[in-house]
Amino acid sequence: MTEPSYLTAVRESYDTVAAAYVQRVKNPAELDPLSRATLAAFAELVRTSGRGPVADLGCGPGKVTAYLAGLGVPAFGIDVSPKMIELARGAYPELRFAVGSMTALELGDEELGGILAFYSTHHTPPEALPVVFAEFQRTLAPGGHLLLAGHVGNGEHLHPTHAYGGHPVSYGSYLLPADRIAGLLEQAGLVVTARVLQEPVEGMKRPAAGFLARKPLPGEQAGR
Repeated sequence: MTEPSYLTAVRESYDTVAAAYVQRVKNPAELDPLSRATLAAFAELVRTSGRGPVADLGCGPGKVTAYLAGLGVPAFGIDVSPKMIELARGAYPELRFAVGSMTALELGDEELGGILAFYSTHHTPPEALPVVFAEFQRTLAPGGHLLLAGHVGNGEHLHPTHAYGGHPVSYGSYLLPADRIAGLLEQAGLVVTARVLQEPVEGMKRPAAGFLARKPLPGEQAGR
């Protein structure tokens, strides 16, 4: 099957910027208190549920994957960029990393206790998000948890040509309203349990949102 053009653009762009990305993007321990608290809450939910490992989807160079592991979560990473995965494996050889796409995860049904999508879905066109969120729902075990975080907006579609120190990129970025993201998660059969909206803080140009969601247990009502 032919790969969607946006995925090719994401792969090629992040292969190009990978080395600069590692240097320019903060370690999770250096994030603002609210972002760290949201990651800690997600880690605690996953640990107490005991339903399986966490897949860090769009893991990049593995910094957040390793941070989760440090919080006591059995985590592994998946990214569409082979160069990012190469850097992650080199930095964290004790953890598992694989090249893959969140549009078609090479994971079994109900295999995961948690999914982290930390600033990794904004390159997905809105019309393709239902496919991604359906994969989240398929691979999560009943009672499993999702943390999705990223920048939000009013539907803007950005077309940067350079990023991370002037390296050329060809991906797009889509800044959807928080309500629309929550609605798409619920349409996929996930229950949104918490939502954190954050105005821009130091180093951020745009507002961000974090969504905690879970896959219902058998017999529970999904969505609204």
